[in-house]
Order: sequence, then C-alpha cells, then structure tokens
Amino acid sequence: MILVSACLLGHKVKFNGGANTNELLLKYNERGRFIAVCPECFAMLPVPRPPMEIQEGTGKKVLMGKARVVDENGMDTTNYLLTGADKILKIAEAYHARVAILKEGSPSCGVKKIHSGHFDGKKIKGQGVAAALLMKNGLTVYSEKDITVGRLEELIAEDMRHDKI
Repeated sequence: MILVSACLLGHKVKFNGGANTNELLLKYNERGRFIAVCPECFAMLPVPRPPMEIQEGTGKKVLMGKARVVDENGMDTTNYLLTGADKILKIAEAYHARVAILKEGSPSCGVKKIHSGHFDGKKIKGQGVAAALLMKNGLTVYSEKDITVGRLEELIAEDMRHDKI
C-alpha cells in the first residue's frame, strides 16, 4: 500500500476546510493501492483550524525536541503533530507501506519545503514532522510535485510486486 495525504485525494481536511485535490492521484486511487492519511486529523485537530508552522527549524528538529510547532494564534501544537506523525508511522507499519506521497509545504507532510515559521508566506528547505518521521523509519517519501504518470505507475507496479513476495 502507498500512503497518500488525504487532502490530495479530495478529502476536505486542509487547515481551512478545503482540499488540495490532485487529479492524477485521484484517478489512480481507483486501483485501491492508496491509504489516505492526515496527521493533523489523526491527532484530533479540528477542521478548519488555524494554520501552523514549525518555529526555528524543520520536522527533523521537532523530532529531536529542538523546534516546536505553533499556530498563528501562538498556541503550541507540537505534541499534536508528533502524535499525528506517530499514528501515520503505525499505519505504514501495519500495512507494510514503503512509500508515501505527501502534500508539499505542510508542517506535517512537507517533503522538500515547509513554511518559514514566521507566517509570512515564505518557504524554507526541510520536511514536516510526519514526513521526517517516515523517512527516518525507512519509507521513501515523495511530494505530490514529484509525481508523474510514469513515476506513479512504477510505484504502483512495485507495490503490487511487493505484495506477491
């Protein structure tokens, strides 16, 4: 199975109550290889909710206890994102998932870039909390921006071969 950010599959779980629907992923979801995941929802955060950003670091630093996550109102939401990341990892382990396709820019799911932590619209290099935890535990993590028809077909074919082993 392949983990996919639920918002990319059309689920309205984005902080503002919307979705980040990716038509390619939605089309290929019909094959039944994807597991929709949302770390923020799994951590019982509401939808909608205030936007959150990692302060003074990235998801890796949050995992090490050297950075924190706050929402735009100043509420510390670090433990929520850690809880959500842990639940995603447990799902990956339960389904023997080896690949995840996550939403770029998210404080949980960002793969290559996340927001700066200053609520200024700028992005910095780094992973979100869940992406960093999945990578730390050996999963290959892609941003939706990395996904093409060819790459997606390769990932699905590899996942199907892995099931037969």
